[in-house]
Amino acid sequence: MIISIASGKGGTGKTTVATNLCASLDTDLMLLDCDVEEPNAHLFLNPNFTGKEKVNAPVPKVDLSLCTYCKKCMNICRFGAIAVAGKTVVTFPELCHSCGGCTVVCPEKAITEIDRFIGTVETGSLNLPGSPSFGRGLMDIGQVMAPPVIRQVRKLEKEKELTIIDAPPGTSCPVIASMKGTDFVLLVTEPTPFGLHDLTLAVEAVKLLGIPCGIVINRAGIGNDGVKIYARNENIPILLEIPFDKDIASAYSKGELLVQALPEYKEIFKGLYTSIEAIVNRKGDA
Repeated sequence: MIISIASGKGGTGKTTVATNLCASLDTDLMLLDCDVEEPNAHLFLNPNFTGKEKVNAPVPKVDLSLCTYCKKCMNICRFGAIAVAGKTVVTFPELCHSCGGCTVVCPEKAITEIDRFIGTVETGSLNLPGSPSFGRGLMDIGQVMAPPVIRQVRKLEKEKELTIIDAPPGTSCPVIASMKGTDFVLLVTEPTPFGLHDLTLAVEAVKLLGIPCGIVINRAGIGNDGVKIYARNENIPILLEIPFDKDIASAYSKGELLVQALPEYKEIFKGLYTSIEAIVNRKGDA
């Protein structure tokens, strides 16, 4: 089973939920940190890294000796990654989405592809019962295309019985890349107007993908009941409420896992997984 833990906005506690869920289970699992612009699950889990590989993305290279400046490559590119002006062809690798369309439409075969380094994927193990596996992606400085790095990280997910994905915040392409093809999306929010606004956007994205989802309310006790009312109206289960608590905040500020600082939460997170498993199994039986 693959569980993607996401949120409509940053700072809701998504990584807190992902890391503590991982640390509470004894099953054969892997945690993948797909928040590749700023991965931080390692701060709580202290993995032993043993592997590292580069992530490259193909970008166009134009042989001007063959080019007839027909502009077909420029016309097919939706992202403006290649431009033809007079007798000059300019490529913008940072804008390229590596679709390969320009190489296909070039009648003179003047365009080939070369690799551009965009990030790394690191793998290792965790010092937890069962030695869960850990993987994370990290974009290179100045790069803007996160999905290729995320897809490379997700190639690891078939190695284990359970994969927990710590997705990027928001609802853009990197988030879709982290949720697509998963069995369940756990949406972490906070009971505030901002939290509710971004939760509604995240739910719409999950609906488009057709994936069952549930909600975790972090910092419960602040704000209002807007999230609960929305969840009830949308028939989305609230699977866990984590209170707005000084001891929890203290553990977080020290980089400690909640299930270790406050051991009673280990059973709570086990119960969260049991609830997710039941929902996924019901969908499978439907």
